Amino acid sequence: MTLVLDDETVRGVFEWRGAVDALRTAYGASATGDRFPPRRMARGDHGWLRTLGGVPAGDALMGVKAIAASPAHGRVSYLVALFDQRSAHLVALLDGHSLTAFRTAATTALAADVLAPSGPLDVAVIGSGFEARTHVRALAAVRGLGAVRVHSPRPESRARFVDELGDLPTSVTATDSAADAVAGATLVLCAARSRDETPTLRGEWLAPGTTVLSIGSTLPEQREVDEAVVARADLLVADVVEEVLEETGDLIAARRAGIDPASRTVSLADVVSGARPGRTDPEQVVLYKSVGSAVQDLAIAEMCVRAAREQGRGARLPLAVRPVDKTSR
Repeated sequence: MTLVLDDETVRGVFEWRGAVDALRTAYGASATGDRFPPRRMARGDHGWLRTLGGVPAGDALMGVKAIAASPAHGRVSYLVALFDQRSAHLVALLDGHSLTAFRTAATTALAADVLAPSGPLDVAVIGSGFEARTHVRALAAVRGLGAVRVHSPRPESRARFVDELGDLPTSVTATDSAADAVAGATLVLCAARSRDETPTLRGEWLAPGTTVLSIGSTLPEQREVDEAVVARADLLVADVVEEVLEETGDLIAARRAGIDPASRTVSLADVVSGARPGRTDPEQVVLYKSVGSAVQDLAIAEMCVRAAREQGRGARLPLAVRPVDKTSR
């Protein structure tokens, strides 16, 4: 019977270190080409639907993630379906809400671990919401954090961020401006866009050697970092190269400004697998930009399903979605 994991169960079985390890394994295998085709977007009069599918190497579960959005009503639903590669049996259905934030943060932590210079990280966070908090926890699972400084427009949100991360063994403080947060940081996390899509991070604030993680602008109409950040990046690492370069507002704006980083862009899969080098000099500015990939969703979803089975959690679908036998005529 198909296992069903609601959002509470996903949260209950998820674990950061295991998630980063699962992603390291997935990206170290075959994570490109026909196995993980580009995401698809369907846009209608009242909503849009995005789908990401993939078939991992080996006997890992294949699957698809669907994101359904009604922008006018501020509503989004996330669903992940996992299938057995051999039998085509529907193994599991997962609420993908928290899973999406978890897989994004865990992938970002993996990117930071392979791209940032060795040693503790002094982190600037632009944004103070759920994704910003989960990213800091993910980073803390792979690296020591020297200090964390956060900025977002509302003081009450900054205070909540500081309070909710108070259990971490590091200093977490709020600043009155994004520039103050970035000053002295070795790693900058952009985890929130402005309401009018004005970039929240400016290249002039970055010191040599900074690693920038941009995860909040994934569509053509969205902005997060300005053109100077892209211009200053000695290396751009993308989870999905073509989509980052062609379909994100930050890179579209950079091209309009005469900046073309294609020749200095590599895939995260190539860096993790060792096919391409990442940072080659401690003084380089490195930009990691993410749009999300089925590689991430499937690796984390399968990890959660395995943990739920071991812990006896989740529910069983009361009816079967049976594969159709196509061998008989």
